[in-house]
Amino acid sequence: MTDTIRHHLSDKLLMGYSAGALPEAFSLAVASHVSMCDECRARLAAFDAVGGALMEGCGDADLSDTAFSDTLARIDAIDLPVPEPTVHETGTLPHPVQEYIGGDLDAVKWKSVGMGVKQAILPTSKEATARLLFIPAGAAVPDHGHRGTELTLVLQGAFADEVDRFGPGDIEIADEDLDHTPVAEIGADCICLAVTDAPLRFRGLIPRIAQPFLRI
Repeated sequence: MTDTIRHHLSDKLLMGYSAGALPEAFSLAVASHVSMCDECRARLAAFDAVGGALMEGCGDADLSDTAFSDTLARIDAIDLPVPEPTVHETGTLPHPVQEYIGGDLDAVKWKSVGMGVKQAILPTSKEATARLLFIPAGAAVPDHGHRGTELTLVLQGAFADEVDRFGPGDIEIADEDLDHTPVAEIGADCICLAVTDAPLRFRGLIPRIAQPFLRI
């Protein structure tokens, strides 16, 4: 699949993931793309190696007798999983997503959002939201902008917008400067993993009314 991927993660996102600095939902999107993309997996490995070298170059620091136990206690208190970018091998959904829903597409609990479009919100920390989107072939997502960052990873089918065409494994990185109307290609229903750290900015009245109920 990686030979057909044309839209990749930014260095900023890969470095943030490597450093453990991303919200859980963004880490899920990064891990899912990396599981599908040899190029980004290699770039992530390079950032991990640089981070390891920097850690080895740090000087020793004096620690209290309880430092280790205190650290473990803080980790247990946070209790946030960091999705691992296991190589995608079987199924429509990448392995990091399958771990969140307990299986592949047949395990997804879809909820209708209208016009044939369905979503399934995944359980992640409050800093950002991750959802699976099902968009029927030929259907469009309402015209919208962004109040923050949105990552959209295509898992099945394809969509096109004002920026380009995005097929399986491609990830679109949208910010406050992008207003677009994604349209699913004819031929196959489009399934995406979409991650946002702020509500979308819809132009139409009906999507704006429905937005609080759909948590988009």
